[in-house]
Amino acid sequence: MWKQNIPLLIMLGPIILYFLIFKYAPMFGLIVAFKDYNLIEGAIKSPWIGLRNFQLLFNNPMSIDIIRNTLLLSALQIIVGFPFPVLMALLLNEVRLKWFKKSIQTLVYMPHFFSWVIVGGIVLTIFSQETGIVNVLLERWFGYTYPFMYQEASWITVFLGSGIWKEAGFSAIIYLAALASIDPSLYEAASMDGAGKLRKIWHITLPGIRPTMILLFILAMGRVMEVGFDPIYVMQNAAVMDVASVISTYIYTMGIQNGQYSLTTAMGLFESLVGLVLVVTANQIARRFGQELW
Repeated sequence: MWKQNIPLLIMLGPIILYFLIFKYAPMFGLIVAFKDYNLIEGAIKSPWIGLRNFQLLFNNPMSIDIIRNTLLLSALQIIVGFPFPVLMALLLNEVRLKWFKKSIQTLVYMPHFFSWVIVGGIVLTIFSQETGIVNVLLERWFGYTYPFMYQEASWITVFLGSGIWKEAGFSAIIYLAALASIDPSLYEAASMDGAGKLRKIWHITLPGIRPTMILLFILAMGRVMEVGFDPIYVMQNAAVMDVASVISTYIYTMGIQNGQYSLTTAMGLFESLVGLVLVVTANQIARRFGQELW
């Protein structure tokens, strides 16, 4: 029997090698979190210091603020951003004109392929206090401008909005694929019973894509402690550092620029462990509803 699967096993080989070399082997570097690492002695010969890096990390008020900022921005990204791909997929699914649907799909997918440098430049151009189109209109209509990128609340709003604009369209592809798998006879039966659009969406469409929604939500929970480095680094400025300092920028600043490798590795390990716990917890909750990932 196994001989029939030899071609499949051969194709699986490179994938296993990829994960072993690029995903699991680098985990050996996590021992640096428990050592007083220096470049001369290397990861193996550097002296062990136990949990001292974690004590330094959690006794530092700045670290607590950074963890709080990371949790806040990540939670907002999930709470605010999660419904948009679903809503976009539902709207696109209702469009019947093919040329119009393809045009809209192209427009909403396109931002995903822009780098954050381009997206950040567009955002700064739009919301710049002196020359941004929003402030130009505000000054013309109301006679004043607003520092969108220099106030914490407005900066968070712009940050979340730019992320939704960039990724919501591309994420909707998965939901569109899930919508395509729903049996059309269910809609026909609902129409014969007099159900309208909203009632069909509530009783047929949303239950049909619920497993996909739960799957993507569980995966999103694994990124609760992970705010992407690129968007934060491109859009942050000195005026909003109290909310824009997150784990990824902390690791870059302290690890790469200041050479605190052990401390930032401890922070990265803490981030990964929290993400693992959240994923397992979300999966356990989903299991109670029969929608678990594993």
